Amino acid sequence: MKKYPQNETNTMKTLEPKDPSSEQLQSIINLYTQGQLQEALFHTTEMLEQFPNSTVLFNFAGASNAGLMQFNAAIDNYKQALKINPNYAEAFFNMGVALKDKGDLEAAIDSYKQAIKIKPDYTDAFFNMGVTLEDKGDLKAAIDNYKQALKINPDYQLAMAQKLYLQAMICDWAAIEEDRDLIQRLGTLTQHIGPFTMLALEDVPESHRLRSEAHAKSKYLQKPLPPASKPSQKPKRLRIGYFSADFHNHATMYLLSKVFELHDKRNFEVYAYSYGSDKNDHMRQNLVKSVSVCHDVRKLSDKDVVELARQDKIDIAVDLKGYTKGQRLGLFSYRLAPIQISYLGYPGTLGTEFIDYLIADPIVIPRDKQHFYSEEVIYLPYTYQPNDNTREIAKTVTTRSDFCLPEEGFVFCSFNNNYKISSVEFDIWMRLLSKVEGSVLWLLKSNEWAEKNLRREAEKRGIKADRLVFAEKLLHNEHLARHKFADIFLDTFNYNAHTTTSDALWSGLPVVTKLGKGFAARVSGSLLTAIDLTELITETVEDYEALILDLSTNPERLSIIRQKLADNRLSKPLFNTELYTKHLEDAYQQVYQRYFEEKEPKVIYVSKTPQSDV
Repeated sequence: MKKYPQNETNTMKTLEPKDPSSEQLQSIINLYTQGQLQEALFHTTEMLEQFPNSTVLFNFAGASNAGLMQFNAAIDNYKQALKINPNYAEAFFNMGVALKDKGDLEAAIDSYKQAIKIKPDYTDAFFNMGVTLEDKGDLKAAIDNYKQALKINPDYQLAMAQKLYLQAMICDWAAIEEDRDLIQRLGTLTQHIGPFTMLALEDVPESHRLRSEAHAKSKYLQKPLPPASKPSQKPKRLRIGYFSADFHNHATMYLLSKVFELHDKRNFEVYAYSYGSDKNDHMRQNLVKSVSVCHDVRKLSDKDVVELARQDKIDIAVDLKGYTKGQRLGLFSYRLAPIQISYLGYPGTLGTEFIDYLIADPIVIPRDKQHFYSEEVIYLPYTYQPNDNTREIAKTVTTRSDFCLPEEGFVFCSFNNNYKISSVEFDIWMRLLSKVEGSVLWLLKSNEWAEKNLRREAEKRGIKADRLVFAEKLLHNEHLARHKFADIFLDTFNYNAHTTTSDALWSGLPVVTKLGKGFAARVSGSLLTAIDLTELITETVEDYEALILDLSTNPERLSIIRQKLADNRLSKPLFNTELYTKHLEDAYQQVYQRYFEEKEPKVIYVSKTPQSDV
């Protein structure tokens, strides 16, 4: 979503006597783009005393207020601009942005429609309306708006990337193929796109880095605040600040919750900065009990959050979002803390100059692939992914029929998000269904269009549509429990199952994967290695298919695998949360020691034997 005042250059070309000079406006633009929003608002308000009928100034005041999370004030500014000039399309656009950020999606859509009515070729308004419709869940309407933006400007890469991402979400593979040749250059040359949108569409780590770098250079123009002075003595307890929008019942918390609880309070003070909705569910309640301090910073501007973190004297700031939905990576561009780390939320490089380290392991980032990552890599010894070894599996009494599964027959399962499925995996899965009599494919229900398209794609491949079964969303412990009715979990290629692989393994369900090239395509390999089930890792499409066919037609071999998984579940490192937490803390101590010795960040290797045990 674009959040800056629209068409500043065009506006300055058509200034009227009621407006300040282009030089005066440029000074405000400079303050705004550098992130000095309070200063920009102050100067704008000051100029409005001299130019009370300047729509341009009201527009800039609105943008500054919106950046400061003062959405009602911003909306009032835009309304004032429109009162002076009812045909000011940019004010309608910016009001749409503020309304969406406030959570009023319908009003935001109406505002974008007004902007388009005034300015029918307003590509950014079509794009933002698509984003808002996507948030509403109307994916088809969102795609139509991206298409309209592309009809006006065929080289609008932001719209193209978002369109392709949504087409993947609804499994419209034919539509993706029409633009397949464009994917490689999207966001890697002159324009920027949201890097996350391409992770499932291609497994090319070099392109992923180029996209992240282009995006970061375009979005994060503000200058970092002056660094705090280094202490003369190492603190007795390091202060770790975790930043996320997902401190509630969410995949991130299913993985991290126990780590927060286990952090050694003798050596660490743990701060959580939450800028997502406060749902006050049990995950949020557990977090509040586990950490030293939990700040709700939803309504604070980026700069105010940075000032709060600096007041808290955070030593290491950890971003748990990356480029995923709801992120506020801009916080880190100001330099929240002397050391800044990307962790868990985004499976790839952020391509910024202000993130120092990325937490990984030798499988997800092989040593000869480090150049595809702008950060220095922290190598945890087994796997980068934390897990909670106290996660409850519901003891509900259910049968296969409760989940619309046949009482007899082999159940292939893939509870991945549908956007990760491509025609390549699906071709394999359908061949497996054709060879394993009475088998079904159990998928996660994502949206109505994906379900319809997947059933149609099955029939095109000679498989009856009713052999695809779609699982409804359940409470997490009940979701874990239903895994017992599946026989094998089938992984996706460009973007593996991540938390979903851990869910399956924790539930006792074997996962077959194929190693790819980039971080996102190697996570299941990391998890299977950490639980000593490397025999389920393949490196080619052919081997992947052959292994699954063998396991699904050789009950004795599959039984041996399942028993090994049961034996390894609590004896191997993957679900040893206590050991993992010590390794993570070792990493924090090592990176802080480098900072304290005034050394530049460099690759860190954490020993299998935690320093606290030496």
